[in-house]
Formats: sequence, structure tokens, C-alpha cells
Amino acid sequence: MNEREHFSPPLPKEAFRRFDEAPDEEFYRLPRFVTHIDDRAIAAVTQLYRELFPENGEILDLMSSWVSHLPPEVGYRRVIGLGMNEAELRRNERLHAYVVHDLNRTPELPFGEAEFDGCGICVSIDYLTRPLEVLREVGRVLKVRAPVVITFSNRCFPTKAVAVWHQLDDTGRMKLVERYLREAGNFRNIRSLDRSPLWPLSDPLYAVIGESTAPRTAES
Repeated sequence: MNEREHFSPPLPKEAFRRFDEAPDEEFYRLPRFVTHIDDRAIAAVTQLYRELFPENGEILDLMSSWVSHLPPEVGYRRVIGLGMNEAELRRNERLHAYVVHDLNRTPELPFGEAEFDGCGICVSIDYLTRPLEVLREVGRVLKVRAPVVITFSNRCFPTKAVAVWHQLDDTGRMKLVERYLREAGNFRNIRSLDRSPLWPLSDPLYAVIGESTAPRTAES
């Protein structure tokens, strides 16, 4: 059985409810110039990007903020950020351009097919209420075999994380994100990594990675 033939019962709508169902634009109206994981966990994210994103490539920083954690010594032809707060995005020195966009309201991405050589989603996947639609769009805008790198820790804004995230442990969350990518239908070589720093007082860091495939057709 390959990844596209793996079936699971659909997650119920209740899995994506949140304690705070007010519009996300209200929650993200004020900028937060803070990092949400510690320096060692950030270094683990940067190392993954160093390993997986090609130099001089075009990179999409999805659910971006004022920092992108890309390796400082690597040059990219273009880095596009998509996030919720313009002040944060405007301050991000790694971005060549940015888009203010609410994925929970509109999961469609404002980009063409096969534009990007890689996509990073850092400590944000737990806030998506329509993750399959968003990740299907990520697969569409990535070139074939380009990676999506989804990283997360054990921290979140608890009122905005979806219900299913709260119900799982770290291993369960990795399996959940793997499932998102499988069910999006346009990723392969899906795998999870534990890149938690060895230093015992650091934040843990987990990653789920997939490679974009050719766009899914009605027959596939």
C-alpha cells in the first residue's frame, strides 16, 4: 500500500474547533516580536532548512512572522512570507516580499503552480482549521520533489490551537501531520523526525517532511 492508498476515517469537524473562535485577524492584530521556541530549537529548524532547501532557490515561508530561521550564510533567489500581521512581516529581513493572508478563512494560496523550491511552516501547523486544503495548495505551488518542512514543539497559543492538537502527545502530533500530508494527496516520502536538542532544558523540536508530487488529477 502506498501513501496515497492509505485510508483513515475522516477527522470530524469538532477536531478543528478552538477555544477562541473569534476571527483570527483580531488575535493577530497586534505584532508579537518574540520567538516561540528557544535558541537551540530554532537552531534545529535552521539546520533542517540548511539540509533541505536548495541554495539560490525560491522559498515560501508559510504562516511567517518577523523571523524566518533560514540559515544566514545561504542565499536564496526569492523568499516570500505569508502571514497574518503586516508589521511582523515588514520587519522580516529575509523576505523579498510578503502577503498578509488568513489561511483559515481562505486556504487558497495566491501563487502560481510550481513556483517554489521549498516551503517551511514553523510552529504554526497546530492553528490550521483547514489543514488538508492548505497543504494541498502547498503541494500545488511547490515544484515536483520540492520539500515542505513542518516543524513544531510543545508550545502553542492554547486558545487558537485546534482541539485534536490538545488531545495528542508529541508522537501523536507527528502522526497527525503525516496524515495531513498523505490526505492532501500530492506529497510522497512523508516522514517524521525528532530533532530535539540534546540539552535537557531546551524546547523539543519535531519535524514532518514531505516531497511534492505531480498535481493530483480527477482520475488519481
